[in-house]
Amino acid sequence: YRSDIGALQSGNSCVTEETIGERIYETTKFPVPLKRGNKGLGGIIRDVTDQKYHESRLRHVATHDGLTGLANRSLSQDRLEQAILHAKRNGGSVGVLLLDLDRFKVLNDSLGHSFGDELLCAVARRLEGIVRESDTVARLGGDEFVLLLSDVARGKDIHSVALKVVQEISKPYVIANREVTVTASLGFSIFPQDGYDAETLVRLADVAMYEAKRKGRNKVQQYAEGMDRQVMVVHEMEMELRKAVELGKLMLEFQPVANTLKGRVESIEVLTRWNHPTYGIISPADFIPLAEETELIFPIGEWVIEETCRSMKDMFRSGVNPVQFSINLSAVQFRSKNLVGTLEHCLEKYSINPGHVMFELTETQIMHDPEGASEIMKRLSRLGFRIALDDFGTGYSSLNHLRRFPVSIIKIDKSFVHDAVIDPSAAAIAVSIVAIAHNLGLSTVAEGVETFEQLDLVKGWECDAYQGYLLSKPLNLEMMRKFLLDRSDSEMT
Repeated sequence: YRSDIGALQSGNSCVTEETIGERIYETTKFPVPLKRGNKGLGGIIRDVTDQKYHESRLRHVATHDGLTGLANRSLSQDRLEQAILHAKRNGGSVGVLLLDLDRFKVLNDSLGHSFGDELLCAVARRLEGIVRESDTVARLGGDEFVLLLSDVARGKDIHSVALKVVQEISKPYVIANREVTVTASLGFSIFPQDGYDAETLVRLADVAMYEAKRKGRNKVQQYAEGMDRQVMVVHEMEMELRKAVELGKLMLEFQPVANTLKGRVESIEVLTRWNHPTYGIISPADFIPLAEETELIFPIGEWVIEETCRSMKDMFRSGVNPVQFSINLSAVQFRSKNLVGTLEHCLEKYSINPGHVMFELTETQIMHDPEGASEIMKRLSRLGFRIALDDFGTGYSSLNHLRRFPVSIIKIDKSFVHDAVIDPSAAAIAVSIVAIAHNLGLSTVAEGVETFEQLDLVKGWECDAYQGYLLSKPLNLEMMRKFLLDRSDSEMT
C-alpha cells in the first residue's frame, strides 16, 4: 500500500482509483494526527462509476459523429496528422479518400430524413468493413465521409481500396423493408506525392472528388496536378448558370420522332440548351449535373415545363396537328414534391391535354429506389401523362423490371444503333429488346439514327419509331413548326 505510506510520510492526502467488479471507486487517504505524536490514516471512499461514464461519453461526443458513431472531422484530422508523422519517420504512404454520396438529397427529401439517417448508418458500417482496424473511417458531415489509410506500402494499393469502396457502396441496401441503391463519387490524394500536410491532402482529395462527380458520378478519381484549376472553372460555371437562369438565357430545341414504316411524326422530344456568351450552345449533359448539385435544377425544371406547354399551345394554334411532346426529367426533379403541382398549374394555364405530354426517365433514375419511382410514375400515369424509359440498355435494370412500372415506350440507346452496323451481338440484343417490349405491350424508339443503313437495321428489328439526325437535328420552335407543316403537306400529297 504505497499510497498509504506516501500519505503518512508526506503528510499530504493521496487520491487513488480502484475498480472492483463493474464499479469504480475513488479513495482519498490522508494522515490523521494521534496522541503522543503518532499518525494514523483516514480515508473517504466514493463511487465515481457514473461520473467516469459521463466523462467518457463527453470525450466520445467531442470526437465522434453522433449519428453513425464514426470518428468526426476533429478526430480524423488528428489521426491524419499522426499518420503523416509516422510515415515521415518510417517511410510509406498515407491515403486520404474523400467520398460523397451521389444525389443523396433526393432520397433524403423523398423518403424522409429518418430513412436517410438509416442509410447513412448502413453506409458507415460498410465502410468500416472495408478498411483495416488501423485505418480510420470518419463522417465529415451530411453525406460526406473520409477514409484514412495509414502505413500503406504502395500507392496503387490505395487506388485498389478506393475502387472497392465505390463498388461496395453501390450494392443495394434494404432500409425499412425497402430496397434502395446509392452510389458514391470518390477522390483521393496520397502522402507524400500530393502533399505533405493534412490540410493540403484533404483539400486535394476534395478537388479530386468533385472531378469524379463532374465525370458522371459513381467514379474514383486520384488527384492530378492542375485539377484544382478545373474545379475553379466549375465554380465559375455555376455562377454563370445561376445568372443565366435569372436572365432567361436558357432555350428549348425540339427533335422529332417518326414512325419507322410510314415516316409520320409521332412525338417531339424537348431539349434544353444554355446559350453561353463565351462557349455558345451548351447541351444539358454538360450543365444539368451541375444544376442538380446546386439545386438550380428546380427553377430550370419548372421553366422547362412551362415553356414546353407555352410552345405546345403556340404550335397547335398555328395549325400543326397535335403530337406528343416529351420532356426529360432529371433525377432530382422527378422526385420533387412540387412536380405535380407545377404540371397541373401549367396544363391549366395553357389548356394542354396531359395526353399530349410524355416524360422521359432513365433506367438509373428509377432503379435507385424502384418502389418510390413506381409510386411517382403511377401518379403521373393516373393524371394522363405517358412515360418513356430513355437510353434503355445503358443502365442496370432488366426487361423483367418493366412489368413493375407504368411505362409506355422504351427508347433504345443510340449505342446499339451505332454498334449494330459492325457488331451482330449488338443487333441481337436490340432485336430481343424490341420483341420482349412488344410482348409487354410497349412501343419502341431507336435513338441516334443517322444513316439509311441504320434505318434499314431498325426497320429489320421491327422497331416502331426512330429519332436522329437522319430525320432531323434539334430545331428551334419556328423551324420545328415549319418542319411539321411541310411534313404534313407531303404526307397529304
